[in-house]
Parts: sequence; structure tokens; C-alpha cells
Amino acid sequence: MAHRIFVSVCLLPLAVFSLAFLALPLVRLVGASVEGPDGWGIYLQILQTRRYLQTLLQTVLVSLAVSAAALAISTTAGLFLARNHFPGRGALLSILTLPLAFPGVVIGFLIILLGGRQGLFNQLLPGHVVFAYSLTGLFLGYLYFSIPRVLLTVMAAAEKLDPALEEAARTLGASSVRIVTDVILPGLAPSLIAAGAIAFATAMGAFGTAFTLATDIDVLPMVIYTEFTLSANIAMASALSVVLGLATWALLLVARSFTGTTVAAGG
Repeated sequence: MAHRIFVSVCLLPLAVFSLAFLALPLVRLVGASVEGPDGWGIYLQILQTRRYLQTLLQTVLVSLAVSAAALAISTTAGLFLARNHFPGRGALLSILTLPLAFPGVVIGFLIILLGGRQGLFNQLLPGHVVFAYSLTGLFLGYLYFSIPRVLLTVMAAAEKLDPALEEAARTLGASSVRIVTDVILPGLAPSLIAAGAIAFATAMGAFGTAFTLATDIDVLPMVIYTEFTLSANIAMASALSVVLGLATWALLLVARSFTGTTVAAGG
């Protein structure tokens, strides 16, 4: 009896937190989305409005591209850093993870300094090189803050790989390429899937970078912001938020089914 009381007391803070900060806000968000004149039909309106569908598709495609690029870069760098110790390794790792300390607005500003109208590329290269305010600039901004998240995950997983498996494959005559494709990548697969899902979820919901750069492009967080602030359309902003959350949750659910572990998004 005393044990049950102790367990109940320990679970009480978790229950309060889950109700106050998870369940109630989500219920209120869904409720706000159907308070307009269209009711539940607002979700059908999203599917029938070309701008909303294009924005959703564009956001998903950019997030997928960022995830793929971050995985390719971070897996290569993570394996190298996990397997090699050299002078300056700690400093290099600190530089690679530095973007974790920057908010999205600062990262957007850095992209403008590189690819804006007065940016470094436009000043040094011939022609009019401006990419900061396009999908290219947004992609680079998202990639900048996604690489550290994926890199740390890959390094942690790479350090847990059993070197004996690689030695056995090498003894059996496997080439370096076969060792990577048949031993290393399968061993890293759950962590790569989880890291890719984290990068995708972070890019889907990123607002600060998009707010700084999105002059000529639309992504879903920006559309939600404009619907809420400029149009005062709270129902549509809430409905789009629900759609954004469902799209991200679906990807995380798929990732969890492949990894068998909990995947959490940082933002």
C-alpha cells in the first residue's frame, strides 16, 4: 500500500505537467481551429487552397533536403572525429557545434551577410550573386543549425560500434567500401534515422531563420505567423499549426517504427 502511494506521488508531477503543458494546449489549439464560421471545414479549405498546399509541400521538401544533406555531411565528419584523435580535435568539434548556441534570427543574419545584396559573395564574385532570400538561403540556414544536432548523434553512435566486426570483415577480405556499407552503416542505421527525424522536425518548425530570410518564399511557420498577426485569422493559423504538427508527428512516428526508440525533436 505504501509503495502504491509512493508511486502515485512520484507520478503526480508528471501527470500535472502532461496535462498543463501538453494536453490542454493541444486541445485548445484544435478547438481554436474550428471556432471560425467554417468549423471543421477549415481543414478541407486548406486542402482546396493552392497557396496552403504549395507552402506545405515546399516546407516538407526543404526539410527533407536539409535532413538528407545534414546526414551526409555529419555522418562523414562524425565517423572521422569518432575514429581519429589529433591536436585541435576538441577545437574543431567546438566550431562544428557552435551553431547550437545561435538562435534562428542570428543564423538568418549570417546567411544575409554571406548571400545578401550587400553580402560577401555579391562583393567578391562577378555578377549579381544573391541567394539569401531564396530557398537556397533558407536551405543553407536550416542546414547550418541541423549539422551539429546530427553530428553529435552520429558520433555517440559511432563510438559504440564494435571494432571487432570491422576487423572480422577486413580479415575475410572485405574492401573498405563493403565494410562501410555492410558493417558501419547498418550499425549506425537506427541513430541515422533518429537524427534525420530530429533534423526534419526542427526544420519543419523553424521560425526565426525563416522570418529573417523569407522575403520571396513561403514556409508554413511564416504563413501561420502572417495569418495570425496580419490577417487576425486565428482559426486558420490554428488549423495550419495542427497540420504542421501532424505532418511532423507522422514522420517521427515512421522514424520511431524503424529505430524502435523514442525520437524527440529539438527546437
